[in-house]
Amino acid sequence: MSETRWGYAGERPPPRFNMARYCLAGAAGSAPDKVALIVVSDAQAPVERAERWTYGQLDDAVRRVAAGLRDLGLEPGARLMIRMGNTSDYALLFFGAIAAGCVPLPSSAQLTEEEAAFLLRDSGARVLALSDDLAIAPPPGVRVFGPAEVMALRKNHQPQAYADTAADDPAFLVYTSGTTGQPKGVLHAQRSAWGRRPMYQGWYGIRPDDVILHAGAFNWTYTLGVGLTDPWANGATAVLYNGPRDVAVWPLLMAKFRATLFAAVPGVYRQILKYADLRDFDLSGLRHGLTAGEALSAALLEQWRAITGKELYEALGMSECSTYISSSPGVPVKPGSPGKPQAGRCVAALPVEGGEEPLPAGEAGLLAVHRSDPGLMLGYWNRPDEEELVYRGEWFIGGDLVHFDADGYMSYHGRNDDVMNAMGYRVSPLEVEHCLSQHPAVAEVAVTELKVREGVSVIAAFVVPRDPDEPEGVDAAPLLAYAHQHLAAYKCPREIIFTDSLPRTANGKVRRRDLAQWRR
Repeated sequence: MSETRWGYAGERPPPRFNMARYCLAGAAGSAPDKVALIVVSDAQAPVERAERWTYGQLDDAVRRVAAGLRDLGLEPGARLMIRMGNTSDYALLFFGAIAAGCVPLPSSAQLTEEEAAFLLRDSGARVLALSDDLAIAPPPGVRVFGPAEVMALRKNHQPQAYADTAADDPAFLVYTSGTTGQPKGVLHAQRSAWGRRPMYQGWYGIRPDDVILHAGAFNWTYTLGVGLTDPWANGATAVLYNGPRDVAVWPLLMAKFRATLFAAVPGVYRQILKYADLRDFDLSGLRHGLTAGEALSAALLEQWRAITGKELYEALGMSECSTYISSSPGVPVKPGSPGKPQAGRCVAALPVEGGEEPLPAGEAGLLAVHRSDPGLMLGYWNRPDEEELVYRGEWFIGGDLVHFDADGYMSYHGRNDDVMNAMGYRVSPLEVEHCLSQHPAVAEVAVTELKVREGVSVIAAFVVPRDPDEPEGVDAAPLLAYAHQHLAAYKCPREIIFTDSLPRTANGKVRRRDLAQWRR
């Protein structure tokens, strides 16, 4: 296939490019006193009590952190794992590491100690930044520091210039579900921030005067991108919350901080509409909502529109390329579709059975992004076998079955593999199965998603008991407790279904797609 026939059509990033400088230096120079970040710990407190950072302060602090990390002996490309709560220290370390040319690994506070230790070993991180309540025992040779040390990095070093990195140099590492049952690292380039530019008007309709409230945690690429990277690259204000989780917090924060854009997964919108009376809040400043991470149902969209009078724009993406299909103020919402490919993107449906020629409108195939897209990952960390599975010639294939209609809107037909979606997180059934199979009461186990109602699915484990005559053999509680001991909460099954056997192919492989109809 000719490179000139298919490929990314947007503006290419400059050869020398640093993601942190791109996000902060411009506004720090032109509007240093403008508020860039607001971190709210108490939603009930007066707005003046929230933690605030101007662009000038952020730029200075990030470059001081970068200087401190280099003084620790971290060379360009060295990994730094962040295991902290949703605080400003998280953001400063993430962007400070990138500013130094190092590679931060943002990890979830929900991970168990066992899961976090795997990421630390697999990434080869030389530094581990920890919150006091998330301590783990690091292997020899890994330097550990907490909030006090992060403060010292900012106080004891002079700001250094942003590293003169190339657009293709590594910037950050995130972990997602792997086909082997273990998480795999997705290594992103400095250019990944530039690769998000089609989203600015292709999804957000973002403006410098926007105030963007994001409902996620810092470790999630959805939050790091939509909640921090893109607002800062456009000189807008980011608002994040790190207090107790209560669904009524979100409309309260929208009203108090005059948020113009609100970003969350569909499940958060569903909870807001169910448990909060939006008539009690002044949402007149909100232009529209943004949603991604899982499919938006037509019913939820209609309910949000009816109650708020605001639009809700959906986007579809993946850890390897962020979002690349969306609706926006310029791309009208089509209920049931996440939208169209953003301007400049080269996106297609390819035949399932093979080939690189995109299918015509109306024909279902595998969703593919051309590998020339600047937002696409550099590769999987130390997983060449995984990379072989996702590239077909010049195309990256993520595993979604879709078709595009004559107007360019995409329709989703499900996964061509078994990867599940849990509140916006991709979860491999193999990882959950591996965990549960270690329990002495389990003979066999298979895991899948079960649809419980329109737009809502849960992770379910189908278990063949080792000894069904034993009380524990048919009791779900010990298995659920065991899962919560070894897996992050979002990976744990919500339901255990006991069965005499599992559906299998003639070759003995479990047919996960048949599990929903499988009962003892």
